Amino acid sequence: MNAVTGIRSAAATPAPRSPALRVVSGTATPATKAAAVPPPLRVVDEAREICAISRSTVQAAIEVLAGTRPAQQLSRRLDPRCLAALQHRAALTRRVASGSSPTAGRLHRNPSVRAVRACRVSDDVYEASAVVVEESRVRAVALRLERGTAAWRVTVLEIG
Repeated sequence: MNAVTGIRSAAATPAPRSPALRVVSGTATPATKAAAVPPPLRVVDEAREICAISRSTVQAAIEVLAGTRPAQQLSRRLDPRCLAALQHRAALTRRVASGSSPTAGRLHRNPSVRAVRACRVSDDVYEASAVVVEESRVRAVALRLERGTAAWRVTVLEIG
């Protein structure tokens, strides 16, 4: 007994021919398939993207200052100069927290980013501000993002 599966029978049977198309004068040209290219980002979409990038970057930077996140995790997002400044500030914060001050241990507790605003400076530059609420204080953070070859990069980061 020779059983033929559905796959083999379909491969053995030639595909049906589609009827030939004819051109009729005075009618529109047939629609051609366009390449699947996503539309370029509108300014509104780009501003939302910048706000999302800013929010996650600010949250991560505050966590670096709190000592709960390694600074190297921000190396792809931050400019090398900003990363070095953040690492230096985190080291100073750790030194103060290990001191004898009673409030030093409460620095950077439970930080959360409450609001982010972005402003377009040019086609490749945005400036953003964020409000960060901690257990005992509210901070302002300002950053400047510039479009790199592959992604947006933070070139200035000021944490108040």
